[in-house]
Amino acid sequence: MQTINPLQISESHRRQYHDEGYFILERAIPDHHLALLRDEAERAMADVHRQMDEKHTDILGANHRNKRYFILWHKETGRLADFLFSDYMAEICRATLGENACLFYDQYVIKTEKTGVQFSWHQDSGYVRAPHKPYVSCWCALDDVSESNGTVYILPYSRAGVRDRIEHKQVGTDMVGYFGDDPGIPVIAPAGSIAVFSSTCFHRSGPNTTDRTRRVYLAQYSPEPIINLQGNLSNLAEPILQNGKKVTPPQRSSMA
Repeated sequence: MQTINPLQISESHRRQYHDEGYFILERAIPDHHLALLRDEAERAMADVHRQMDEKHTDILGANHRNKRYFILWHKETGRLADFLFSDYMAEICRATLGENACLFYDQYVIKTEKTGVQFSWHQDSGYVRAPHKPYVSCWCALDDVSESNGTVYILPYSRAGVRDRIEHKQVGTDMVGYFGDDPGIPVIAPAGSIAVFSSTCFHRSGPNTTDRTRRVYLAQYSPEPIINLQGNLSNLAEPILQNGKKVTPPQRSSMA
């Protein structure tokens, strides 16, 4: 069984994250977890289709049947805990956030074949209005990713000219924070790779112009619980690291 060597996250990776806001781990996800993520992606889409059928619609929130999907899944089922709270994800959190980290958010981002949807330059923190410490986004490729199938583009801190959260402007359904002409650095990587970037690192994605679906799973971890403007917990706060030690998540019942 394939496993990740924690030393794969090197001092060079840590420096790049601090200096430029990101690093890439190629083929970091073990085979059994990659299979799990893919299987759950199919379950997630099937569940969305079931809800669409019940409502007699092809659009459900941000989901468009056979075009694009944005699906929160761990919060619904708990099935992905084995991946989300694995030793190697804890190592990523330790390398980027320090000794304390908790799962903040997760989401499948799926672009089906010949889908023109793209996303403008933004910081993930640009979507969080309440004051918060920067968190880390783990953009996990479940398929080979390229410029042709709508990969993510990273804008390093040095090229963006900013490393702190800035206010974004709403353009259509997107929140946009960078309007320059820098195209960014495309993540071209095999399935099982993880693009690790700060919530203050600008990124965007292009359309999927190929004849195959592009699946990504996004897992985000924060150094502390994030409280929204109403004073309530925002999304999740399930610990993975406390005082430098990995936390075993409580068992959850999952959806049948």
